[in-house]
Amino acid sequence: MAKLKHFGILKIKHFVIFLTLLVLGSCKNEPKHLTKLTGRQIAIDSSNILVDSIQDFITPYHNRVEQILDSTIAYAPFTISKTDGKFNTTAGNLMADIVMSETNPIFQKRTGNTIDFVLLNHGGIRSIISKGNVTARTAYEVMPFENSVVVVELKAESLLKMVDYLIKAKRAHPVAGIQLILNKDNTVNSFTIGGKPIAMNRTYFVATSDYLVTGGDNMDFFKDAVSKTETDYKIRNAMIDFFSKVDTLSPKVDLRYYQLQ
Repeated sequence: MAKLKHFGILKIKHFVIFLTLLVLGSCKNEPKHLTKLTGRQIAIDSSNILVDSIQDFITPYHNRVEQILDSTIAYAPFTISKTDGKFNTTAGNLMADIVMSETNPIFQKRTGNTIDFVLLNHGGIRSIISKGNVTARTAYEVMPFENSVVVVELKAESLLKMVDYLIKAKRAHPVAGIQLILNKDNTVNSFTIGGKPIAMNRTYFVATSDYLVTGGDNMDFFKDAVSKTETDYKIRNAMIDFFSKVDTLSPKVDLRYYQLQ
């Protein structure tokens, strides 16, 4: 173990690596390879002491982030929720419309094609948008996940599977660009895309989330994709971009998906 006498001349930032190597290399009677790895959980609570130098370094950045997140970028004249409608909701319609309007220019520039419609999932909306000022933090509360927009090309047959899924799901999954009308017995009265009946001899470009593309929420019809285009555009960022462009949010429960009475 004589080599350890010279350890003091090494720079502090290297001490963990060099100490380990010196101990393993100098103690001939000890194993020269890793034989066991253990760990323990260290709780972070009020008993932990702040290191002033680290706190002083972090504080300006923390304050700046908080300022950006809490800066008002739009206004909601009423509470926007995912529970204020049976087949479509104000929150769902807002999110689907945002994905359509903000992602379509990106998709067009990259591919020359146009998004036909949007389908998201009801469970992906994690918070209401309260009446009052809307901030970037609002977008993080509504969409805390890192989901990004993917545009999937689907055949008409796959869209019929999607319609069947929506009817059986009985949830207000957010949609934009389509109209689905059900009869009283839950059969399809009409299904249109961009105001036109579905054409069985063509494919359609559907904007959705990367979570759903892999079969999330049992949306297995996305696995039939003819092509996929990654936009690298987070849904949350699309929301922030949209909020920054408008003064007042005014989504409505409408006739994009409803049932005849």
